[in-house]
Amino acid sequence: LLCTPGNTKREAPLINGWIPFLGEALNFRNDPTKFLLSLQQKYGDVFTVHLAGKYITFITNPLQFVYVTKTKKYLQFKELADQISTKNVHKAYQYLLGRPLDVLSDSMMGNLQGLFEKMCSQATDWEMGNMNKFCFSLMFEASFLTLYGKDPSAVDYNIVEAIGDKFNKFDASFSYLAANVPIELLGAAKSIRKELISVFLPENMSRWLGASEVVQFRKDLFDMYEGLSDRNKAAHHFAFMWASVGNTIPATFWAMYYLLRHPEALAVVRDEIDHLLQSTGQERKPGNCIHLTREQLDNLVYLESAVNESFRFCSSSTNIRIASEDFILKLEGNQEVSLRKGDLVAIYPPILHMDPEVYEDPKKYKFDRYVEDGKKKSTFYKQGRKLKYFLMPFGSGISKCPGRFFAMNEIKLFLVLLLAYFDVEITEEKQVGQDKSRIGLGILLPDTDIAFRYKPRN
Repeated sequence: LLCTPGNTKREAPLINGWIPFLGEALNFRNDPTKFLLSLQQKYGDVFTVHLAGKYITFITNPLQFVYVTKTKKYLQFKELADQISTKNVHKAYQYLLGRPLDVLSDSMMGNLQGLFEKMCSQATDWEMGNMNKFCFSLMFEASFLTLYGKDPSAVDYNIVEAIGDKFNKFDASFSYLAANVPIELLGAAKSIRKELISVFLPENMSRWLGASEVVQFRKDLFDMYEGLSDRNKAAHHFAFMWASVGNTIPATFWAMYYLLRHPEALAVVRDEIDHLLQSTGQERKPGNCIHLTREQLDNLVYLESAVNESFRFCSSSTNIRIASEDFILKLEGNQEVSLRKGDLVAIYPPILHMDPEVYEDPKKYKFDRYVEDGKKKSTFYKQGRKLKYFLMPFGSGISKCPGRFFAMNEIKLFLVLLLAYFDVEITEEKQVGQDKSRIGLGILLPDTDIAFRYKPRN
């Protein structure tokens, strides 16, 4: 129900759709931003849509988002319950902030640098590759080594070769699993998941050295629960690994892709990186360790802006809350929305990201959109008023991704090392589109790979 002062309560605009059970799910999946904007124009900023058996109330005006995120008492972000206290699991997030974040980022930089140096030593002229596969291989291996360490006895063991293909096949089933499709109906997904979980069994992890603090905390936590089987412990570790790379890897691809598609952006970002390395006395040549502090990484404002601009295009996370009881959600302008216990309320950030009132020429890639007078820009406006939320690739409020700072650092470090070590260029004219299977679930995957080449810089 949508209530306005002076009016009696009336039914909120309900868009039911004509297909039984599915409702408007197909229209939403086809082009959710266009679909929701058309409903906004017709029904206003608040409306309810029937999507695959669920009725979701969308809040589409970014000035209203804060009223959703601050109503924590009645609008909650529910995680899957299990026998482990959610409070204890959340304690692990302290190891993704502050000093532990610095340690984690330093380890990631060292692991990435080792992989890039190996490539550099093997390449004498232009080397060909496929960009998505390239990003996956490097980021997956470096992330695994950073988080979980390495078995010192397995000298020739390559984690990407061992489980990379299985990981990608399981990842392809993610959108179906998120839609509660039984895993038994998804071909080999169940057996692949079993194999991937087995990698993280305690008997295997006990041989790995150099695990991160966040993983060690989780290991110690799981050991506290005697009723938790080894397979359940391994399943938790696998889920954490997926959460660590499932969105970061495609985000890395898009950041690299957009930079290489826009030579002027590539030139400015590379110049910024080179200037920082020169000013800190770090030479770009094999054998020389490149090290950047968190402050130095944060000062690469054009690099960060370019990454944020790619996020604006490729992020598609729906921020969902569930009403814990019947209540009236008070919005700006004396609007009130009557919600019942169990009702779903959603924010779909791509509507904001493509709003021409917030972002001038929103369909155009502008690498310096988040830079103003040489500094980070964080002031964006709607209806003449400053927005609290203007870029939302990591969610909002209580559901905001706890690993967002590490993820951002990973992507920056990848690009810093790539551009410091190599000349890089795309060798195909085709444009890469977005795979619609992940709509509403995170970073969109590319719908195809694209050929590129790289060679060591002089």
